[in-house]
Amino acid sequence: MSVYLNGQFMPLAEARVPVLDRGFVFGDGVYELVPVYSRKPFRLDEHLRRLQASLDGIRLANPHGMAVWRELIGQLIALQGFDDQSVYIQITRGVAPRDHAFPRGVAPTVFMFAQPLLTASTGQKAAGVCAVSAVDNRWQRCNIKAISLLANILLRQQAVDAGCAETVLLRDGFLTEGAASNIFVVKQGVLRAPPPSHLMLTGITYDVVIELAAAHGIPAELRAISEAELRAADELWMTSSTKEIMPIVKLDGAPVGAGEPGPLARQMDALYQTFKQQVMRG
Repeated sequence: MSVYLNGQFMPLAEARVPVLDRGFVFGDGVYELVPVYSRKPFRLDEHLRRLQASLDGIRLANPHGMAVWRELIGQLIALQGFDDQSVYIQITRGVAPRDHAFPRGVAPTVFMFAQPLLTASTGQKAAGVCAVSAVDNRWQRCNIKAISLLANILLRQQAVDAGCAETVLLRDGFLTEGAASNIFVVKQGVLRAPPPSHLMLTGITYDVVIELAAAHGIPAELRAISEAELRAADELWMTSSTKEIMPIVKLDGAPVGAGEPGPLARQMDALYQTFKQQVMRG
């Protein structure tokens, strides 16, 4: 596998980062994930704009312009031996003596790699998954894709320990997102989700679901969702580039709705698969 590190493409085994890199010492950096279908990066400009927003959020200058990023990502994709990819981009504040204040005159560390994009199977979606809930105890800037993901890791592990797929997060009695996904609620045929804010990270699949709902006449609301609404849902979904539209059929041991994937989940997944073939791979 070939990766990119600070201006060079090289085998993964040869990539080295100094131990005083602020990403290693402080988690001082941001990342972005770009899904690639049939060697075509999906909505690359939108991902690069989100990367820019994350860099702005931590006051780190972007090391490249849009055209350079497109060229580098295209080269990385071409070097891989698989068509569907997940391209990971990480930028840290660089290598400097350990001090909390920003170092001056230090070049950022830029790292990219690609791995196969493996999505959920038809059988997994037909069965659905279970989830647990937890208090969202992360920081107040969840819209920044920061590499310091320890809080998300601990929250996701709660689901793993319970034999479930995801942890659904609640802050001050309202739904935010999943530990590694966005969450949608369905009630009486209406699709609902929390609106984008600094308390959540809206994913690429979140955007596509909202667009597909609008294009196909599915009623949708972006608004605050209370814990009571969450637990009274007819359907509950987790969405991400890898899980796509994944029904949650049990939350904290209690069935969601009828305890099986609902009709709107099946409809949206069918729309999403068509969109993927016609647009993502087009």
